[in-house]
Amino acid sequence: MVSELSWQQKLAEKSLPEKGQKGEKNLASVMRKSLTREQSVKKRPEIDAIFRSGKKFSSHQFKLIVAPNGKERNRVVVIPVKHYGNAVSRNRIRRQLREIWRNENPNFINGLDFAIVVYPGKDLEFEQQRKHLTNLFLKAEVYKSLV
Repeated sequence: MVSELSWQQKLAEKSLPEKGQKGEKNLASVMRKSLTREQSVKKRPEIDAIFRSGKKFSSHQFKLIVAPNGKERNRVVVIPVKHYGNAVSRNRIRRQLREIWRNENPNFINGLDFAIVVYPGKDLEFEQQRKHLTNLFLKAEVYKSLV
């Protein structure tokens, strides 16, 4: 009879360094590919402040609003407009745009809040969405290398 290791043990053997080595991580941090609580804007007054004081940049499908937040980290909120498809499509576009933002975030200047408003229209592939959104990030001059 073959003894099977649990998926947690297999993952730990493959990806985690030995204890005491540089880069020691726990299982949750290896698997996490989502935004942390500190990276999301959730409260209505904070979202309203972004819309009031932020600079706006738009394309045919997205509007990017960038405002300083006075903190050491960047935060994001993705807002599909009221009549953007059904709940499945709204949640899908939120996940996709947060993933694009999460991948680009290390290249951004610190201390900014981002609001991404999504308008209905032709559904774009993920790479096209990434291209449009990174163009808006370039227009907003939020990359460290541009400053």
